[in-house]
Amino acid sequence: MNIYDELVARGLIAQVTDEEEIKDLVNNGKATFYIGFDPTADSLHVGHFMALSLMKRLQMAGNKPIVLLGGGTGLIGDPSGRTDMRSMLTPEAIQYNIDCFKKQMERFIEFGADKAIMVNNADWLAKLNYIEMLRDVGPHFSVNNMLRAECYKQRMEKGLSFLELNYMIMQSYDFYYLFQYHSCNMQFGGDDQWSNMLGGTELIRRKLGKDAYAMTITLLLNSEGNKMGKTAKGAVWLDPNKTSPFEFFQYWRNVGDNDVLKCIRMLTFLPLEQIDDMDQWEGSQLNEAKEILAYELTKLVHGEEEAQKARTTSLALFAGGTDDANMPTTEIFSEQLTDGGIGIIDLLVACGLSVSKSEARRLVQQGGVFINDTKVASIEHKITLEDLKNSVKIRKGKKTYHRALLK
Repeated sequence: MNIYDELVARGLIAQVTDEEEIKDLVNNGKATFYIGFDPTADSLHVGHFMALSLMKRLQMAGNKPIVLLGGGTGLIGDPSGRTDMRSMLTPEAIQYNIDCFKKQMERFIEFGADKAIMVNNADWLAKLNYIEMLRDVGPHFSVNNMLRAECYKQRMEKGLSFLELNYMIMQSYDFYYLFQYHSCNMQFGGDDQWSNMLGGTELIRRKLGKDAYAMTITLLLNSEGNKMGKTAKGAVWLDPNKTSPFEFFQYWRNVGDNDVLKCIRMLTFLPLEQIDDMDQWEGSQLNEAKEILAYELTKLVHGEEEAQKARTTSLALFAGGTDDANMPTTEIFSEQLTDGGIGIIDLLVACGLSVSKSEARRLVQQGGVFINDTKVASIEHKITLEDLKNSVKIRKGKKTYHRALLK
């Protein structure tokens, strides 16, 4: 099976322009393609995972990836999928985030001469003269068409700033620039980027003629993929200091029954023949599928050793065991104790299992907190100094585990 047909079979392609030309390029390793990442945080999250996996697949097939870091567009903010304006970041914060992204991406993509390259669109966007930009690019964009784009239309009722209106033009200019200076002939993006991507293709053809070779592909995000992008931001990071390998493993271990095989097909590198055999799995077999998904993705992000540790700990916990060596752990200092212990509410907040004391109270009152597998019955429950010396296992709900011990 060629790489294009594999991408289709894995459910990764939603829409394309110039399909036959795209097939020829990617199947023969002739595509130089880019995917953009706006550095809005100091770590990539699981919402980026699909794009990283796609870049790896295409590189393995001989194509050349360009990682575009949005040092310029990050100063504006992408309105796609948002109901309000994104918080403005300083140039210093954006540069720090870019440096963090680079380190994480090197685990997925091979950079170097004739391999993948990494560029920052601030290098060209920051040098643009405003009036020249308006005259050079502005005539090729219809405001009427822009406002019909889904990324803008959903913001019109709550208010769309002029700053954000420029995002499509900036992203389109990125493709135009990469086409000219890096021989980039293809761009990929999520389904919410389709309007912006078409803008780039159209700009190239208007500026350089209809024969200019530029194509677009969007990624299909299934229900689990959409959840990754919309709800997991800020919760499930690729940085092990923000989301431990065990927590990362548990995130994938807990995907819904209806999504687990879709995620295996779209995100792992298991052979399609093996995945096809799994399509008939049901009942308890789906739990086995979730273990496979969690292990394969944790191995990709954190390495085989950490994936094995996370799997061992997870299996022990779900079997009622006590192997918590690799469980996320919070050290409690003696200064945090009062009268020889710490209250359950304060402990939940200290361990990051609740964002506030009021949320912690609700969790306890709803019966969702367990200490060493015993349900906490009262918000007045206290964990003693002796308990902490031996370490305590905290469970929030059915699937979130944590350990606390005395420093």
